[in-house]
Amino acid sequence: FLMERKTHVKINRKEIMLAKLRKSCSCTPQKLKNFLMDFFPVLRWLPKYRYKEYIWGDIMSGLVIGIILVPQAIAYSLLAGLKPIYSLYTSFFANIIYFLMGTSRHVSVGIFSLISLMVGQVVDRELLLAGFDLNDDAPPASGDGSLQNDNLSNTTAFNLTIAGINAECGKECYAIGIATALTFMAGVYQVLMGIFRLGFVSMYLSESVLDGFATGASLTILTAQVKYLIGIKIPRSQGHGMLVITWINIFRNISQANLCDVITSAICIVVLVTAKELGDRYKHKLKFPLPTELVVIVVATLVSHYGKLNEVYASSVSGAIPTGFIPPKVPELNLMPRVALDALPLAIVSFVFTVSLSEMFAKKYAYTTRANQEMFAVGFCNIIPSFFHSFATSAALAKTLVKTSTGCQTQISGVISAMVVLLVLLFLAPLFYSLQKCVLACIIIVSLRGALRKFRDVPARYRLLVGIVFSMLCIIVRTQRPRTALLGQIQDTSFYEDDLEYENLSTVPKVKIFRFEAPLYYANRNYFLKSLYRLTNLDPNLEAARRKKYEKKEKQHLKKGNHRTANGLGTGEITLQLVPKQIDFQALVVDCSSISFLDTTGVNTLKEILKDYKNLNISVLLACCNPSVIDSLKKGGYFGKDFGCMQEMLFYSIHNAVLFAKDQK
Repeated sequence: FLMERKTHVKINRKEIMLAKLRKSCSCTPQKLKNFLMDFFPVLRWLPKYRYKEYIWGDIMSGLVIGIILVPQAIAYSLLAGLKPIYSLYTSFFANIIYFLMGTSRHVSVGIFSLISLMVGQVVDRELLLAGFDLNDDAPPASGDGSLQNDNLSNTTAFNLTIAGINAECGKECYAIGIATALTFMAGVYQVLMGIFRLGFVSMYLSESVLDGFATGASLTILTAQVKYLIGIKIPRSQGHGMLVITWINIFRNISQANLCDVITSAICIVVLVTAKELGDRYKHKLKFPLPTELVVIVVATLVSHYGKLNEVYASSVSGAIPTGFIPPKVPELNLMPRVALDALPLAIVSFVFTVSLSEMFAKKYAYTTRANQEMFAVGFCNIIPSFFHSFATSAALAKTLVKTSTGCQTQISGVISAMVVLLVLLFLAPLFYSLQKCVLACIIIVSLRGALRKFRDVPARYRLLVGIVFSMLCIIVRTQRPRTALLGQIQDTSFYEDDLEYENLSTVPKVKIFRFEAPLYYANRNYFLKSLYRLTNLDPNLEAARRKKYEKKEKQHLKKGNHRTANGLGTGEITLQLVPKQIDFQALVVDCSSISFLDTTGVNTLKEILKDYKNLNISVLLACCNPSVIDSLKKGGYFGKDFGCMQEMLFYSIHNAVLFAKDQK
């Protein structure tokens, strides 16, 4: 049979680029309006806000997150090497800015342990290079906790002029100067990545890489907090081998442990872990999580204050936390070259965590987010607060899960959380003067439970290291955006080819044949799914969500005693109503002839579409798989435990799969 190629009109890419440039450079009132509404998504969804339906869930989740946020912010200041007031500033401004610019309805953006650790490492390094003693813990300043007293206590005995900073600037002043410069640079990088539409960068950090980063960082965080748990003073280590050196110093000085801090830490850890375990076990019965951290902080502060633990037992306490806001200040430009390189990984990690969480919850609740707009949102969550003595932020999984479990519907909940933090900033901050640092360390360590448990996955995942390095170096460029196509049947033959490339091809009734011309692995997983949904004109997740929503409405209508549905249909006609007219196929055949290998993410992607399409009564059939792909599918559990359904799911040719699909009822 003679195959004729279609003649394609040559595209003048230069003219297309010039036309797009002219169009983008033109300014009209409508374009300006669209730009503002895209840049500030709140302008789109806030006017459509359903007060009666959403407001109570947003208020409840906002209050709960605010209550959790205050003790965590104070605790994470230890990781960043800064005073607690700066953590509260960070939490307040991040929630307000993300409310205006974020596209996710559920993500909680604010202070995050891993980001705080990265900031703290840079701050410690620069303090050492400047000649400051990291262990120079001045006695807590007494007084009313006002900003004036705090500014005086910031000035140490170091009479230095460092990187253009005033000689009166002491250790704390220099530390926050480094942190704000680092945060500003990270925000600039993120905004630039948004301008150049580099949102796809998040694809190069797979779930395994992020898990490994979080697990390793959790061990570093744990090591850094041990000295506060037992109340000893040891020098902070920097550079390679810091974990080993820190533990050696801990055991050398363990005889100097403060008994009061040890007892307090033991009690706090037992209470926190017990409450967390009970909360996880009975979370389906609880309307909102127990505010265990807040209760522990309040009780510990009262005991420390009235028991005079600092004066009697020399227990280290938080000290004065000022109220109000320090006047804004431009980040030190002279410090930015010193931290410019450190800001790049900080920007990438902050963005990737935010985008990953926003996409995860957008898929779960059937709406869409925009990766590049998320880049702008988290970028300005760093740039603007850096003028107000704040440091880097990111989305946090634990707080986001709490938001969704307590009824969060929109980012109105973030504004409520910011108001709770504002209340602490304006009135309640001085009350935490007597709070022991060992209590804050306990809160940090207990919050690492999930990350520390991932160490159990290390033996099963170490083999991925070689595969990731090899993929990044050899094939990632060629496989990022491969060709995809729907195939049609060559007339009177058992062969199939690209319907867009050849003439005289016939479509197969009730069957879609999809070809993906590249290995399927973590870097192109999203492109595989988007191409599949686009070419088949069906997103199974959105369709399933629509059906569930329809069924819920029909059940609510029938509970009222009316046997006629909202559309005037009888109960027996509901099933017919649920079948959408746009689904014109009952089987999907995936041509795997060009898929040379699958990684773990690739196997999970095929398992995902198998499950999603099965929910719509659409069967997924694989054709032309090579032996290595079949082995990967078997190891990944694609065919089940005993491979009993393998013959009905895997075919050695496209035509065999099509014939099987036609025979299905």
